[in-house]
Amino acid sequence: MDAIKFIENELSPVNELPSFKSGDTITVYYKIKEGAKERIQHFQGVVLQRRNTGANETFTIRKMSGGVGVERIFPLTSPFVDKIEVNKHGNVRRSRIFYLRERTGKSARIKEKKMIKK
Repeated sequence: MDAIKFIENELSPVNELPSFKSGDTITVYYKIKEGAKERIQHFQGVVLQRRNTGANETFTIRKMSGGVGVERIFPLTSPFVDKIEVNKHGNVRRSRIFYLRERTGKSARIKEKKMIKK
């Protein structure tokens, strides 16, 4: 089993991505091909979870669009992910924050993590 993981990690493209976890607000810049044209679309939202490890790692982002919750799952090693920006670091106690699905408005807010400056 270790040989399979070794080959997966060696064949997957290496992206320089920032460290983020659930509760963080991030912007994902995603390449979309439409015929011969290619454009970059951004998707900004709160990270609900990170799943798996290595080449199979994915993360789920949720945003509110017109009063409707939209979730999207991105593979971390996808060649279509152009870049990821971390907008805010959230302070949550759980690694999977699916309880945000039932909440709207003020109750869906996540406290921002206070960074200690040295």
